[in-house]
Amino acid sequence: MSRVGKAPIPIPENITVKYKDRVITVESKKGSLTRAIHPAVDLKIVDGMITVDVIKNNTTNRSLHGLTRSLVANMVTGVTKGFERVLEIHGIGYRAILNGNRIEFNLGYSHPVNFNLPEGVSATVDKKNVITLAGIDKELLGQTAASIRRLRPPERYKGKGIKYAEEHIQRKAGKTGVKEA
Repeated sequence: MSRVGKAPIPIPENITVKYKDRVITVESKKGSLTRAIHPAVDLKIVDGMITVDVIKNNTTNRSLHGLTRSLVANMVTGVTKGFERVLEIHGIGYRAILNGNRIEFNLGYSHPVNFNLPEGVSATVDKKNVITLAGIDKELLGQTAASIRRLRPPERYKGKGIKYAEEHIQRKAGKTGVKEA
């Protein structure tokens, strides 16, 4: 039995949760999220709490217990508070400009790189080198941040590129230029 999966998920008062035909829908003023639930697990909504139960107790089904609970908890958190991801751009001349639903990057290439934000993800650009992504779907937000980071990953010698704000780049020493005798 999963320790994560056993924990019930409290439902805040300002959201509605519907579970029908193995599909859960969580709605609030911020938006709505829908997800299909795997046949190996089942959800029960009782007294303002969502619990995840394993239908048949075997290794495969137990592995889905904690995963399903985490996915549903992220849905509830997303429609109540939302999620945020911060990216930083390092490098001389590297910058980002927000144009509506598109971010234009200058990343040292011979051309600017345009990135269209998916539906459900919003962005703000501060000081031309800090990008804040926000949304209610944690999975979509993380994928968008990873796609932006992939445009120019940080390199280990000078640290130039796009990195997550909390990420630490292990720097490498360059050539010393000293010849040994």
